[in-house]
Amino acid sequence: MNFRFNHSPIWYSKACSAVLLTALTVLLVLPASAAGPIDEPVVARVEMKFTEGEKVIDVIQQGDLLTVIEEREQDYVIVTHDGHQGAIDKVNAVRIAESGEVYTDLIQRHPNEGRFYTLRAASWWALGKADKALEDFDRAIELGYKEAHAFISRGLFHASMGSYEKAIADYEQALATDPDDIAPLVNRAAVYMMTAEYAKAVKDYTAALEKKPERTTLLHQRAIAYKAAGKLDQAIEDFTNIIKANEKDLTAVMGRGYVHFQMQDHRAAINDFAKAIELNPENAVAFNNRGYNRFQLGEFDKALEDYSRAIELAPNYPLALQNRAWLLATAENQDVRDTAAAVESAKQACELTNYESPADLSALAAALAADGKFDEAVGWQEKVVAMVGGPYKEFATKILDRYQNERPFAADPDAANAEEQARAESEAAEKSSAASKQAESDPDPKA
Repeated sequence: MNFRFNHSPIWYSKACSAVLLTALTVLLVLPASAAGPIDEPVVARVEMKFTEGEKVIDVIQQGDLLTVIEEREQDYVIVTHDGHQGAIDKVNAVRIAESGEVYTDLIQRHPNEGRFYTLRAASWWALGKADKALEDFDRAIELGYKEAHAFISRGLFHASMGSYEKAIADYEQALATDPDDIAPLVNRAAVYMMTAEYAKAVKDYTAALEKKPERTTLLHQRAIAYKAAGKLDQAIEDFTNIIKANEKDLTAVMGRGYVHFQMQDHRAAINDFAKAIELNPENAVAFNNRGYNRFQLGEFDKALEDYSRAIELAPNYPLALQNRAWLLATAENQDVRDTAAAVESAKQACELTNYESPADLSALAAALAADGKFDEAVGWQEKVVAMVGGPYKEFATKILDRYQNERPFAADPDAANAEEQARAESEAAEKSSAASKQAESDPDPKA
């Protein structure tokens, strides 16, 4: 059976901007807006001025990164570095991925200005060309541009390319340049998470928290690092502290629920996922997770309700479909067990994963075996055996052997085989004993 929660490190980086005077365009200052931001900043194609009447109150330089708070048909509403809001024509700005020509122009006119190379690197990065971005950062640093953010960003590129030692070296250089900056600590911690050096990641997150104790995100990340390191009590403590500060922090509630599951404290996990459902009644993952923990406690009817609700909310949720199939195929409660429905649920999961998930195929084989269709179960379980490796291959092979001998799935096949063998021997002994007693009581036909 499968039960998964996904946690991944958050990359932290610092934005940078350039200053250069070029052609002028006038902008109109606007009042504050409540419009929502778009995800990607834009780059000034030319120099622009904010004015109030005849007075220039702010200047945007060519190549500046601009924070967009609203995108309209003909223009962007942006916030300048000094906090002024205004509208700029779209013709005067480009998105990051399209900004390469802007920075190439600046580089050609100012070939020794390293910061322009770092800005063009952002364009290469947006285009997915990490190698080009790395070349620009190398050139910027060669030219003497050694701001902390240059090493931080180059470290990100190295990490994305799997050059973890080089990434760590860059983060250490950034720390030496600006010891108060938490970005290199957090990014280095993320590298340590990827390389399974969890204790080092914890140390970096702790150092970052000492500098920025108000950053809840860092506490989240340290909790995940503690969990990965197997220090579950410390992970619980971090998640609990987050929840104490903000009881509506859904991510922390879900995270703590998962750790409680890992600790096999299923009741506490159920309570956490119930809280998550209160915070978001449409949270299919929370229903699935609560259902699994209920299954572990033998609350089969409630588990089935949770799986079914998860699937109602997210019909294409393979894990919930898989978990429901396992429940319907293996539940000890005969009122809940429904082998035909188990087969259907498992097939739906397999279809969603293109019959390429060993976990889903295992559920399908188990459901078919429970439904008495052992030939089909054997066929799918053979595929599982061919797909998996390590310790699970041995387990999958033992399950295959059970199906070949027309026996249902067993979580502990060795124990189930031994129990069945003992039962068979006991039944045979009883039959033999009964036959002997019957023979003794019958009169001798030759007498």
